[in-house]
Amino acid sequence: MIPSPAAAFPAGTVLWVALGGAIGSALRYAISDGVRRLPAFTALPWATLTVNIVGSMVLGFVLRWSVSTDASPQLRAFLMIGVCGGFTTFSAFALEGAGMVHANQIGRAATYALVSVVLSVGAVFVGYALAFTKG
Repeated sequence: MIPSPAAAFPAGTVLWVALGGAIGSALRYAISDGVRRLPAFTALPWATLTVNIVGSMVLGFVLRWSVSTDASPQLRAFLMIGVCGGFTTFSAFALEGAGMVHANQIGRAATYALVSVVLSVGAVFVGYALAFTKG
């Protein structure tokens, strides 16, 4: 039997995810704003790239940490879905890439997409490797 969504995702967990999403979004705004103020970062959308790479590394770290410490499903949802999900931003990545294509900056868009995906996936592995394990 397939569990109902309500059983798999109790209301309390939804509230933890919402709280984590609010925290992650606020952190994304703060970091993105800081990165945008740096004058040397104009060639690519470095603010989005930064939050996606950092968020991916944190996600990898939290994944390994949460498994090694038997963290509760609510804590995992809060950190991984809420905080990391609210912090990272695929939609902004997609919009910025589409804007480059629309401006006929195909090479720049391809570079941005490749760098974003490779570094973000690599960052998950780095975060996972950095997490401590019990024992």
